[in-house]
Amino acid sequence: MAQAGRSRQELIQQGNRAGFVGRDAERAAFLANFEIPLGDARQRFRLHVHGTAGVGKTFLVQELRHLARERGALTAYVDESAGSVPEALAEICGQFADQGRRFKDLERRLAAYRDRHREAEAAALAALATEQGAPPGPSGGSRAAVELGIAVAEATVPGGSLIGRALPAEQLAQGADRLRAGLGARFRNSDDIELVTSPEKVLTPVLLRELRAAAASSASSSASSAVSEWIVLFFDTYERTGAYLDPWLHEMVTRDAAGGGLPATVVVVTAGQRPLDRARWSGLDSVTDVPLEPFTEAESRQLLAGKGVVAEPVVEEVLRLTGGLPVLVSTLAKERPGAPGAVEDPSATAVERFLKSEPAVRRKVAGICSLPRWLDADVFRVLVVDRPDDELDALYDWLTGLPFVGERGERVRYHDVVRAPMLRLERRRSPREWSRRHRRLAESFAEWRADVGAGRGAEELWEDGEWRDLFLEETYHRLCARPPAALAEALASLVEACRGSDQAVGRRWARMLQESGDVTDHPVLKEWGRDLCEVLTDDEAGVVRATDLLLARPGLDPAARARAHALRGRELRQGREYGRALEEFDRAIELAPELSRGHCGRGVTLRLMGEFPAALAALDRADELAPDTVAIIAGRAETYQLAGRYDDAAADFGRVVALDPTHGQAVAGRAVCLHALGRYEEALTEYNRALTIQNDHLWTLVRRARLRRVMGDPQGAFADFDRAAALGPDLAWIASERGDAYRLAFRYEEAVAELGRALTLLPDYASALASRGASLHELARNEEALTDLDRALELRPDYPWALLMRARVKGALGDEAGRERDLRQAAQTDSDAT
Repeated sequence: MAQAGRSRQELIQQGNRAGFVGRDAERAAFLANFEIPLGDARQRFRLHVHGTAGVGKTFLVQELRHLARERGALTAYVDESAGSVPEALAEICGQFADQGRRFKDLERRLAAYRDRHREAEAAALAALATEQGAPPGPSGGSRAAVELGIAVAEATVPGGSLIGRALPAEQLAQGADRLRAGLGARFRNSDDIELVTSPEKVLTPVLLRELRAAAASSASSSASSAVSEWIVLFFDTYERTGAYLDPWLHEMVTRDAAGGGLPATVVVVTAGQRPLDRARWSGLDSVTDVPLEPFTEAESRQLLAGKGVVAEPVVEEVLRLTGGLPVLVSTLAKERPGAPGAVEDPSATAVERFLKSEPAVRRKVAGICSLPRWLDADVFRVLVVDRPDDELDALYDWLTGLPFVGERGERVRYHDVVRAPMLRLERRRSPREWSRRHRRLAESFAEWRADVGAGRGAEELWEDGEWRDLFLEETYHRLCARPPAALAEALASLVEACRGSDQAVGRRWARMLQESGDVTDHPVLKEWGRDLCEVLTDDEAGVVRATDLLLARPGLDPAARARAHALRGRELRQGREYGRALEEFDRAIELAPELSRGHCGRGVTLRLMGEFPAALAALDRADELAPDTVAIIAGRAETYQLAGRYDDAAADFGRVVALDPTHGQAVAGRAVCLHALGRYEEALTEYNRALTIQNDHLWTLVRRARLRRVMGDPQGAFADFDRAAALGPDLAWIASERGDAYRLAFRYEEAVAELGRALTLLPDYASALASRGASLHELARNEEALTDLDRALELRPDYPWALLMRARVKGALGDEAGRERDLRQAAQTDSDAT
């Protein structure tokens, strides 16, 4: 594996680029890994660099990345700017593409992931339509699948996501079993549902396939040489990202390569302040711990000598003051002090000790530019004013070249170890100027945010990453300017951040609160930030715990408390705690009677409890408070439909379409209502229109097929069924629908075959079992029919149509007593339902 004719030391020396010294042992171990033959037990696929802030973790990681690139490796670097696994994967894809290696399948799936969040409302709407004229009932899996669809829509649909939460799960599951009828009808394959709810489960196998393909391609192209292309993934600032990246990386690293795991040429390097979680990573021979200590005296001297600092009294003073902390040694080295008295404590007076030889304007610029959490040229020009453009450009270039200012994508950041004392100095030197500059920054971020959000509603804006980032920094600077005055609004905004589809947004907001508390040394703000960061690391119950915290302490005004109650109600409803959820929405309305989302949430919860009149009253009130809100009107249309009020439902769906002519799901919903009203020609026109808006939409295709069958057009019906089956070959509900169509067309052999395919895809599919049992009975295969119907009724004992079919089969087998029992039970079940 070693490059021919080159020693390890030569490779290390090649990496001794300007500005980097020391860490020879760590660099040698990293390079040695490339020289070990693939499959050798000495190989290490997981390295974790850790040490205190300022010890040089990021510098080392960047150096290792340089070494890997020089070695011919494909590399990617991810830090805390990626707030979730999908964001990390997007960063990896982008960097690989820049190096000429496109991960096209992963790019497509990431694009689909982003699209699915925007489409979750439409997907949930498909799950909510009542099924007309379909005798089979739900399987045991239907309820879980429907509630899954409800939970998906909860996080993404503006205004309380009425569409996605329109029904009790039992009602959603009625008719033919619709395991994928909600989300699956919208999405092309079963992975898309998990893509929204558990993106790591879908995206990780795609990443692994791409990595294996890249490794195989490299092995093929380099078969004639001694060099293989390695792939090295670097994850920095792990103390911030490990909460969500560490479980994912562990699963990926420990997955058996033969079973689809990482190829042998992939190395994962992480870097953070804390050691690895021993409970998770212990016992794995392929993992290497790389603890970083401050520079040795020799390494510090080497760095100083490289900058021309060689006078022994000066060197000794630098060693004494820095303790070998690389970022501070590097900073003092660049200053090139000529005498011991010229060396000041770097942790106390960062600006003076480093910049005393610079002109006053540069010293001032370095100080004030520590205020923002990140810089680009625009932010720089907010702080540095009254200078000619060419001078501003020169100052910015100088600033970004300082040893403690590092690039992060298109932005730059000060190193925390240097920034913290600089901020303290700025705040103590002139508190009023500190506040004034932070206000100016806040106003600038607010102006940029307004430009990005022009012409859009608040709900839509929270799904826009650029808008959120600008709002986050605006809020940070308002808190830094006046913590007591800005805290209530910041906490209220955190409630909104936690309503979104990605919990990483809430975590970023909590981390911002913590950082603003640290730089202002404001105890209340620090406590809020620390506690919210802690609870929001809980992926399962983080939002509930955050709302508990927000509601248990003073800090929120009544309007924000109302929104927090509504958020908590939503979370409880997702856990099917409908009674408690209703209490939270009632509290929200008590605090803010005009809060439309409180009434929406109450209406949705009542609908899930099957209380349609009360649900409609709540939704009417929401419509009064927020007229012409598509989500509210569409949600009420669904409720009308479930209550059997098809004329009212069709009217509301029409209102939705008038507001948004591209709302294909509302057009399809109106078609369902017209179908139920017997207005078949109008219904067909609407289905055709919906499919023009959403080409090949699976649920709409199936519903149009049903309508065509009723209208006496079997050829058109099967054309739609066949098209749906071709688009969704792995969707059991489509196979079941087509199987039912064959049965109703008296094509029993084909029905048995297609329903068998549905059961291969989903074995405990009660409606497919019942329908296949009925088809087997028509073929006089009554013993097989009885087996299917028995299993269907094991899965769903209160299944009237299956009871009737089994009564027929038992009669054909001569079991009159059994036939009578099934008939009585079917009549009783139907009566109870009524």
